[in-house]
Amino acid sequence: MIRNKTMHHESILKAAAEEFRRYGFAEASMRRIAKASGMSAQGMYKHFNGKEDLFAALVEPAVSGFWSLYDTLAEEEYAAIDAVKRGEDAQEVSSTERMLRYIYSHYEAFKLVVCCSEGTKYAGFVHEAAQMEEKNTKAYFAQAKENGFVVKELPEREMHLLVTANVNAVVSAIEHDFTEEEAMHYAKTLELFFASGWHAVLGI
Repeated sequence: MIRNKTMHHESILKAAAEEFRRYGFAEASMRRIAKASGMSAQGMYKHFNGKEDLFAALVEPAVSGFWSLYDTLAEEEYAAIDAVKRGEDAQEVSSTERMLRYIYSHYEAFKLVVCCSEGTKYAGFVHEAAQMEEKNTKAYFAQAKENGFVVKELPEREMHLLVTANVNAVVSAIEHDFTEEEAMHYAKTLELFFASGWHAVLGI
């Protein structure tokens, strides 16, 4: 009985993922998902309360893990300021590479979040990531100043647009269906591009 319930659960998730990819959340049909999973709509509702619940089941673990990784990377960036001041080399693998590596290890979930989530709470994922990146970037530069680095001033709105452009550039790999190999090469390119840009604009 337990085995059958698990099989039904997995069958529903598989059918739901395909439905959301094909139609997007807003146009997805619980009836079609039930049919594709070989269950009645009534039977399916014993597993999930509705489309929102189904979508969350597919993406929430990956999204939660992303925020945890983001916090870790932010802390490492702050710690790196002291390392640079001591003349130590920067980490070999960039934050952009590690972030995209994580995203591609949960590719199907992030494809849904980035391309198919309109109408869910996850539709604001990219915007939320940009807000967090802006906050952490400002904190990073403030800490750099405290450690004696000269950081040029940048107008608030310009900072916002540049940080948002950086985040959008990262998720564009998903939107344009890059393979993982292409995404990892792209990550190196992005890191060089934005690191050089920040240095040219802010002097750090």
